Parts: sequence; structure tokens; C-alpha cells
Amino acid sequence: MPDRPVNPDARSLEDAFFARENAKLLEAMRQKAALEERRHALRQVMKNADDALLDRLLDLGINAQTILAMMLLPLARVAWADGTIAPKERAAILKAAEDRDLKAGTPSHELLKSWLDHKPADSIVAAWTSYLANIWPHLEAHERDEMRKRLLDLARGVAGASGGFLGLGSAISAAERVVLDEIEAALG
Repeated sequence: MPDRPVNPDARSLEDAFFARENAKLLEAMRQKAALEERRHALRQVMKNADDALLDRLLDLGINAQTILAMMLLPLARVAWADGTIAPKERAAILKAAEDRDLKAGTPSHELLKSWLDHKPADSIVAAWTSYLANIWPHLEAHERDEMRKRLLDLARGVAGASGGFLGLGSAISAAERVVLDEIEAALG
């Protein structure tokens, strides 16, 4: 049986269909790769967080830079509680940033440096508190607990970094306790 010539209109229709389907598949692959990249970046900041929490944060539009700012601002606040940042407090904050793969020269690192050089303005603290109030209800209780624990552990580490006077007494000052209590209250 001889080959029948293919109708050029049918070929065009077929080509258009497959081109559209290929474009959809390609776009889906790109979106998946972008999600994996954002999840990886977020995982660098939130070591040992499970995929469900990372995905929930990504769904809320939260990225690695947002989490860094959310986590590092309280550390700067605790460090500034006594009016100045002690060298050990500065080192503890920079270590926390390094542990979260915050690279020197990035906008997030520059922001952190500015908070270490100048006490964060009350408007920035208010924006942080407002931001938390907006995202907190969207997280599951166990996710809030995990984030609260991480953040408070880091903040307490900074507060305790400078130690008591000559190694005596509490390593956390009264002013630092006030700021820790404010952070804990914001984290509800």
C-alpha cells in the first residue's frame, strides 16, 4: 500500500500541539528546578529543617534572605541591649551568619553589618514584629515551635556570649533579658 501524503494542515496542527505540550513540560521542569534551588538556599539558612516546613515557608513567599533577616535582627537587638556590642557578641552573630552560609558582600551580609555598626531603628523592629504577626498564623504549631526554638537559642547564645563580669554572675544582663522577653513574646 503506497504511503499517502500527509495533509499539510494536519501536520501543522500536530506540530503546534506538540510544541505547546513541550513548552508546558519545559516550563514545569523550570519551575521545579527553581523550587529546588529556593528550597536548597532556604535549607542552608535553616539547617536540619524538614521539607514540609521549607515548602510551607516557600509557599508563603519567604526566601533565604527573608529568613536571614528574620533570624539575625533579634540577634542584633540582643547584642545592642546594653548600648554597645561586645566583641564576643559580634563574633557570635557573625558565626551564626557564617553557619547559615551568609557570604560577605551579599546584600544580606551588608544589612547585618549595618545592624552591627548601628543599632537597628525602632521602625525596623516594628516591621520585624509586624512581619512575624502576619506569617505566624500560616504556620503549623510544630513549625512555629521549631522556628521559635531556633531563634531563641541563637539569641540566648548571643546574650550569653559576653559573659558575666570577670566570669562571675549571670552571663545575660537585665537589659538583654528584657529584649529576649520581647522577642519571645513576639514569637508567641
